[in-house]
Amino acid sequence: MSRIKEFNLPDLGEGLTEGEILAWLVKVGDTIELNQPIVEVETAKAAVEIPAKWAGQVQAIFHPEGTTVEVGTPIIAIDTDPGAGPVDDLPAPSAASLAAVDIAPAEGAVEPGLIGGPAPGGRTAVLVGYGPRTTAAKRRPRKGAAPAQATTPAAPAPVVAAPAPVPAAPVPAVNGNGHHGGPVLAKPPVRKLAKDLGVDLRTLTGSGPLGSITREDVQQAVAASSAAAEPLTVGAAATSAASFGADREQRIPVKGVRKLTAENMSRSAFTAPHVTEFLTIDMTRTMKALDRLRGRREWRDVRVSPLLLVAKAVLLAVKRHPMVNSTWAGDEIVVKEYVNLGIAAATERGLIVPNIKDAGRLTLRELADAMTDLVQTAKAGRTSPAAMSGGTLTITNVGVFGVDTGTPILPPGESAILAFGAVREQPWVHKGKVKPRMVTTLALSFDHRIIDGELGSKFLRDIGDFLTDPEAALLAWT
Repeated sequence: MSRIKEFNLPDLGEGLTEGEILAWLVKVGDTIELNQPIVEVETAKAAVEIPAKWAGQVQAIFHPEGTTVEVGTPIIAIDTDPGAGPVDDLPAPSAASLAAVDIAPAEGAVEPGLIGGPAPGGRTAVLVGYGPRTTAAKRRPRKGAAPAQATTPAAPAPVVAAPAPVPAAPVPAVNGNGHHGGPVLAKPPVRKLAKDLGVDLRTLTGSGPLGSITREDVQQAVAASSAAAEPLTVGAAATSAASFGADREQRIPVKGVRKLTAENMSRSAFTAPHVTEFLTIDMTRTMKALDRLRGRREWRDVRVSPLLLVAKAVLLAVKRHPMVNSTWAGDEIVVKEYVNLGIAAATERGLIVPNIKDAGRLTLRELADAMTDLVQTAKAGRTSPAAMSGGTLTITNVGVFGVDTGTPILPPGESAILAFGAVREQPWVHKGKVKPRMVTTLALSFDHRIIDGELGSKFLRDIGDFLTDPEAALLAWT
């Protein structure tokens, strides 16, 4: 049996057919351990680190960063017995697997932006969710450049050179590894920023730990480039004619999270008949209850926000109206006795909707801890595809962006989604007098094939009743 093992891109879940190599965490010649992360791959749902299947020494890397690779294609070769001497049987990926690879846009290409973030164009609207992918993956058009080929040594050698870079790439400066060439050390948010600003990371010298490139390095490079450019005089600016050519247009590739979001939302919007109802409520007592909760000794280190009680209200309302937590299956309606509660989260790669499994069985403290873990994992870019699958009911908190309300689109496979708007101090009639109160607006979209107007209205009313007086509702409903 050959000691050289080819590691294929695995199926990362939910039937995903391809992934883009964001960053290699190892290079040719490195000694790696079993389960050591070796590559970061972005799929249509998340960016994940893939661990090594074997311990040994990296002999070849078949695909450079930025390459889109189909599941099952060899991406790296590992010598599982490097101490046994030189090798001369290094395998190369098949011609068919190499022909299936498309080269991603160059380093300077602009990635899609994100909700509430600095990228031009923005991400998909916040009122979205995820569901199982049902459309077939389509390969992107070839860019005219031939795929990189793995290098097979002509004579026995302990280390085989990595594949040649894509033609026309600039000569790299000393990168985060402290030498020319090889993967650049930079976190995914920094890579995203560099793509948005058109900065080639390979031309920078990192100032971060181990020579990694930081956001400041990218921003300084942009500032230096602007300062070096020839300034336009006031007279020239005043007399120059307006231009509307391609140099003033931005083309954002539709791929990854944005592509799957578009497919899911189009399918949901035109297959499930949507109805949206609105309810404006006085949340003053809820806000006071949260203040008292934060003041308790056992809750002082817990992240407590209004969304926590909104989630609790939804879970209790589902117990009173279980049909809301269901799926349309053509000739039958599947009513689920568990609630996988989705919480929409804006991340560096766009909006994702991970869910809290069986949230209805959790205590209020357990629910708070689960929501904190969900948000922290999402912001770190470590949400797994499994965490985003199987959702049954979703909440999207548009209030964090200062938005009063909206008409959310149903995540595929779900029958209801609640939008929670901003909580603002407004004049409100309370006990016969107009007083300043903390007011918000809830919006509930639902599938009218399953939920009629009466059921949807009662479900939304019960959520509103809970948030109007949560302590009384807890005593009456539990």
